Amino acid sequence: MTAFFALTTSLLWGLADFGGGLLTRRTPALTVVVVSQAIAAAVLGAIVVLTGGWSEAGPRLWFAVGAGLVGPIALFAFYQALALGPMGVVSPLATLSVAVPVGVGLFLGERPGLVQMAGIAVAVGGVVLAGGPQLRGAPVQRRTVVLTLVAALGFGTVFALIAEASTTLTGLFLALFVQRVVNVAVGGAALYAAVRRGAPALPADGFPWASLPALAFVGLADVAANGTYSLAAQRGPVTVAAVLASLYPVVTALAARGFLRERLRAVQATGAGLALAGTLLLAAG
Repeated sequence: MTAFFALTTSLLWGLADFGGGLLTRRTPALTVVVVSQAIAAAVLGAIVVLTGGWSEAGPRLWFAVGAGLVGPIALFAFYQALALGPMGVVSPLATLSVAVPVGVGLFLGERPGLVQMAGIAVAVGGVVLAGGPQLRGAPVQRRTVVLTLVAALGFGTVFALIAEASTTLTGLFLALFVQRVVNVAVGGAALYAAVRRGAPALPADGFPWASLPALAFVGLADVAANGTYSLAAQRGPVTVAAVLASLYPVVTALAARGFLRERLRAVQATGAGLALAGTLLLAAG
């Protein structure tokens, strides 16, 4: 079940990233984040009321608050890095986020077997290659590298925090709701500050009502991915769950190939194959 939930996480995050990337071509990234997360928060709020999730309130919710504070910062740093530097550098570096939850798992005493260790190495290498690393070209600004590493650290921290935010299903709904409310508050404050500095909050033709279903999908896929990752981490080794969940760049690359007819470079196809091989090794271990 750990492998199933973790792979579901990578599928959902990959599709959410793909959808978010398409939306930010016409709508400011901060607006996409705030609107999509607000929709997710509204849906989760209704689920919490229907399931009686408020009864699960306790000290563990502080992990959800922490994830909600860190998540938008990581996402904003990631988007800014993408704006400043080439995808072939930013995407592979961002996959270093897996080091945080894996490190936490090892610190807590998890010791993967030899087959699983081989699977971790192969899968992580495959994800980096699937991002299409740029090995030649113009020098990359130091600021781009720093922003990408900040994003990777933030994403990895969210991985680790959300896994500790609850121990029951109804508690997970409440934790995800709290995380989204904090996300919207932090993202909304950042959007307000950006507008005060003169940045546009909406496209020139106004609010993209036609994109509302896509915005809802991005927000709900993202929150569902957080939920399935938490379930994966609770049911098996965090080291395995984190690596399998980090395969989402492969999903994004394949979605671009399927929907946008983008051709995969040889290095990306090789990376996708290695990621699959690493997944099989992890499952076999």
